[in-house]
Amino acid sequence: MRLLLDTHALLWWINPHERMSPRALQVLADGGNEVFISTITPWEVAIKAAIGRFDMPRPLGPFFEREIAANGILVLAVELDHAVAVRELPMFADHRDPFDRMLVAQARTEGLALVSADRNFDRYGIERVW
Repeated sequence: MRLLLDTHALLWWINPHERMSPRALQVLADGGNEVFISTITPWEVAIKAAIGRFDMPRPLGPFFEREIAANGILVLAVELDHAVAVRELPMFADHRDPFDRMLVAQARTEGLALVSADRNFDRYGIERVW
């Protein structure tokens, strides 16, 4: 299985959190699965840390590099086809988060299952693991 981590799923996986589901932990522990984060994830974390929503170590670069290496995570860059695929996504009045929309576009384009607790993703026709 090829998995793309939502930001909270990444943070709850590397820093164990009681809200992480047993199913998500199971698929992440399976060494046969490929686990990706999007390059938008560090960007989202940087923004949210700057406005006080997350308490993150400084500088963020070494933190992400260390966690990516330690957990065997692959990095999925935002490519042109991902960016233009956002245009094809339905626009829901209650779900306009640009980070989420890019994750959906990447998951759809690359055939990835999205690891996330957010049920809003179910409306986009992608596989969500939680």
